Amino acid sequence: MTLAWIALGLAALPAVFGLVNLWLLPRLRAPSGDQEGLVSILIPARDEAANIEACLRAVLASRGVAVEAVVIDDASRDGTGEIVARLAEADPRIRLIEAPPLPPDWTGKVHACARLAEAARGTHLLFIDADVRLAPEAAAAMLAHGRAQDIAMLSGVPRQLIRSLGEALTVPAINLLLLGYLPAVGRAFTRRPDLAAACGQLILCDRAAYEAVGGHGAVRHVLHDGLALARRFRAEGHRTEVVDGAPLATCRMYGSFAESWAGFMKNAREGMATPLGLPVWTVLLSGAHLWPWALLPAPPANAAILLMLALRAAITWRAREPWWTIPLHPLTVLVALAIQWVALIRWLLGRPAGWKGRAYPATKAA
Repeated sequence: MTLAWIALGLAALPAVFGLVNLWLLPRLRAPSGDQEGLVSILIPARDEAANIEACLRAVLASRGVAVEAVVIDDASRDGTGEIVARLAEADPRIRLIEAPPLPPDWTGKVHACARLAEAARGTHLLFIDADVRLAPEAAAAMLAHGRAQDIAMLSGVPRQLIRSLGEALTVPAINLLLLGYLPAVGRAFTRRPDLAAACGQLILCDRAAYEAVGGHGAVRHVLHDGLALARRFRAEGHRTEVVDGAPLATCRMYGSFAESWAGFMKNAREGMATPLGLPVWTVLLSGAHLWPWALLPAPPANAAILLMLALRAAITWRAREPWWTIPLHPLTVLVALAIQWVALIRWLLGRPAGWKGRAYPATKAA
C-alpha cells in the first residue's frame, strides 16, 4: 500500500503541472491588420521530395504579413532541389540555395539553418521543417505576439498528425513531457535557461536578437537545435516563450514505428538520457504512469490511473491529437523510457548518433 501512495504522489505532480500549464499556454490570435516587416520562412531540406511542395504551398498562402520562403537543398538525393526550383520559377517569393559541404563540428540541420539565416532578407526568421504545414495566419500571429510581448524567440509544437500505431506509441510523449513536467511550460516570465523549451519544427526569431546571440553557430554541435537555441537566447538575456502550436501548423513527423524510434533516439542524449538525469526520469515517469497498473486494486493506484488518464485526455484535447491514442498511454510512456535508455547505453558504448545518412560522434551528441 505504501508503494501505491508513492505512485499517487508521483501522478499528482504532472497532474498539477498539467492543469496549470494548460491554463498558461497562450493561444495566439490572428492580428486585426497587416504586420509591418518581412518574415523569412526558412526550410532546411534533405531528401524531402515527398514534403517540400506541400510545405511551400502552405507558406505561400500566408496572410497578414509579407513572407519569403528560402529553402536550402542539403545534398538531397531524391529531386528535392528540382521541385523547389520549379516552384521558384512560378513565384519570386521562393528562393533555393545549395548547402556547402558540412564543416567539422557542425550537425547537418544546424549548419543548414545557419546558412539559411545568412541568406534571409527578413526582419524575423521563421524556421520550420519540410514536413510542417503552416496555417495562413501563423507567421503574422507569431510576429504580432512576439512584438507585443517583447519576445525574441517564439516556438510551439505543431498539431501532430498521427495515423499509425507506431506514431501513437511515440509522438504523444512530446506534449506529455512539455505540459506535464516543465514548470510554467516555457512561458517568457520564467527567465532561467534551464526552464526554456522550444520545438525545432516551428521557431520564430527576431533577427537582431538571433544574430546577437550567435545564431545557430553558437549551438553548432547539437542535434536538438530548438532546445539549445532557446537556452542560448535566455543565457544572453533575451525572452523566449512556448505558445500553443496546434492552431498554427500541422506536422506528420514520421510514418512508422521504426522512423519514430530513430527520430526520437537522435535527440535523446540532449534531453533526458544522461547518466544522472535518466534514473530520476525513470522513477518519475514509471512511478506515475506504469507502477499503478501493477499495484491494482489498491485504491491509491486506481486514483493514480484516473489522474494520468485525465491528464492525457486534457493534453490530447488541447494538442488536437487523436482520441484513440489515449488507451495506449502506458505503452507510450514505456516506449519513451526504452528510447532514452537505449540512447544512453549507445552513448556509453561510444556508438554514434545520426540522422538522414549522417553520423556524429557520441561525444558530440552529448
